[in-house]
Amino acid sequence: MKPGLSKKQKKNLIRICVALAVFAAVFISDKALSLATVTGEKFCWLLPFSLYFAVYVLIGYDVLFKAARNILRGQILDENFLMAIATLGAFALGICTGVMGLDVEGFDEACAVLLFYQVGEFFQSYATGKSRKSISSLMDIRPDYANLMRDGELVKTEPENVSVGDVILINPGEKVPLDGIIINGSTTLDTKALTGESLPREVETGSDIVSGCVNLTSQIKVKVTKPFYDSAVSKILELVENASSRKSNSENFITKFSKFYTPTVVIAAVLLAVVPALFTGEWLTWIYRGLSFLVVSCPCALVVSVPLAFFAGLGAASKHGILVKGSNYLEMLGKANIFVFDKTGTLTKGNFAVAEILPTDRRDEILKLAAIAEKDSNHPIARSVTACYGGEIEEGYTLTNLAGLGVKAVRGDDVIYCGNEKLMKEFGINFKEHIGAGTTVYVARGGEFVGSLMISDEIKHGAKETVRELSSLGCKTVMLTGDNETVAESVSRQIGLTSYRASLLPQNKVEEVEKMLAAKKAKDLLCFVGDGINDAPVLMRSDIGIAMGGVGSDAAIEASDVVLMRDELDGIPLAKRIAKKTMAIVFENIILSLLVKLVIMVLSALGITSMWLAVIGDVGVAIVAILNSMRVGAGRFEKERKTKIS
Repeated sequence: MKPGLSKKQKKNLIRICVALAVFAAVFISDKALSLATVTGEKFCWLLPFSLYFAVYVLIGYDVLFKAARNILRGQILDENFLMAIATLGAFALGICTGVMGLDVEGFDEACAVLLFYQVGEFFQSYATGKSRKSISSLMDIRPDYANLMRDGELVKTEPENVSVGDVILINPGEKVPLDGIIINGSTTLDTKALTGESLPREVETGSDIVSGCVNLTSQIKVKVTKPFYDSAVSKILELVENASSRKSNSENFITKFSKFYTPTVVIAAVLLAVVPALFTGEWLTWIYRGLSFLVVSCPCALVVSVPLAFFAGLGAASKHGILVKGSNYLEMLGKANIFVFDKTGTLTKGNFAVAEILPTDRRDEILKLAAIAEKDSNHPIARSVTACYGGEIEEGYTLTNLAGLGVKAVRGDDVIYCGNEKLMKEFGINFKEHIGAGTTVYVARGGEFVGSLMISDEIKHGAKETVRELSSLGCKTVMLTGDNETVAESVSRQIGLTSYRASLLPQNKVEEVEKMLAAKKAKDLLCFVGDGINDAPVLMRSDIGIAMGGVGSDAAIEASDVVLMRDELDGIPLAKRIAKKTMAIVFENIILSLLVKLVIMVLSALGITSMWLAVIGDVGVAIVAILNSMRVGAGRFEKERKTKIS
């Protein structure tokens, strides 16, 4: 038995195998012994009819039931109706030929139609289940309970019953039930279900944690910061549950196509069976051709394989922590060719670091003096200086903050000046201007200039590789930033962007995106990539909004169309590769299905082929299309992703 099958799939597989074995026995006996000759000439059809019809009922009772139920509901022209009419018509044809004393034909074809149809349905069910696993694995992040500390006692309760400000206890092996901040303890969290990242995350007292992670090593106490309905896990589950409801243009086309296609082929089959027979009188021949035409015309290959391909694409993306809100966005992502990035927090880390110290031969001295002056400041630039120094900072200095200038540190006769060029000019210190992309901090001791530090935002790991890969896919890359021209030009040059817009206020970013949307060609699609917090208006305005680092970010989940749960840029080209491959497979399935069906429909109408080829043509192309859809598997993307990173 194939591992991983549901109870229903196992039951259907057993039924198919039993029916196939019985059908093979009856078919071989019929061809070897000619069952139609056993009961005499008058009722020659009765024995083969009874045996084949028993197999028919075994394999097709559910199809007949669905066809009858849908007719009562007014949904007549579906694939179950086509299968029922074609197969029952074949049985009627067999009875008619038997009664007329002709060679009995149609019983075996009728059984074969439903038998192979059920094989195709099984493949569809298996393929859908396999694709669903990647998405449904995210549903396992739903917490079952929370250990609430109340009046010194531990109470196990539903996460929905915990309020903001309550303290919960999370033991090793338990899921984090709600978003919060650790107030006691340190541990390691498994975030794979949320982010697709296999490496565990170390957290300690003061760290923010989000629901859906698994506590691996130690017991921790957490103060709840969000109610369950507003937590990360709740919003992610809502996103996943609604993802399949937003259909792509391709799926909508297939749905509309089927509404016109199905009644058209039914009418064509009836005309094929009746009109030529009115002139030739060969009713049995043309009815047989009409039934064959009806069998092969069933649109199940299209109706099943196209949505399945998108479903597989959504599953492959979610396995890597890429949540796409619907197949329509997956389709658009495959066509997106303009990628606009926010700078801070997206292309850069959003934290300052010492990029350059001049002169280099006095590096240690400059860092030491700057650290003394900046040690008590919480400013990001000051923290970057002390972090770069990393050593023991001398005490005993009186620090004076000079607004708009910098810091003056005094200990006896020793005076240290640390700040901008205005500070140097204020105290008449001759300094050497430091030109570069970032903020310059000048350092002087007494009246002597010692040197300078260039502080700049760090480029994110993988930013350059991501932009390079998007460029190789024929995409234009643009950066929007509030930084000045010098900083923007430096970052753009380092990463390899196509262009940039500098000195933008938050509202200017929306205006710039509006301009780009107005200037782009009709077939172009603009994708904006931001952190999902400050960039919510731009994420919503663009054709496709991609939010970086969606874990714990409400705005990311609400405003964007695609959420990258891992705060890493390599997910963007990975998502585009998945989308492009999905769309390629959708196109292949449509062309393959229509071409094969058209050829066999023509052959059936001309009487060149039998109903057997119609059966193989219908079910065969459906199985091939389903297997083709399964190629959107995540294994190959995992390999490609590792290759790109390395």
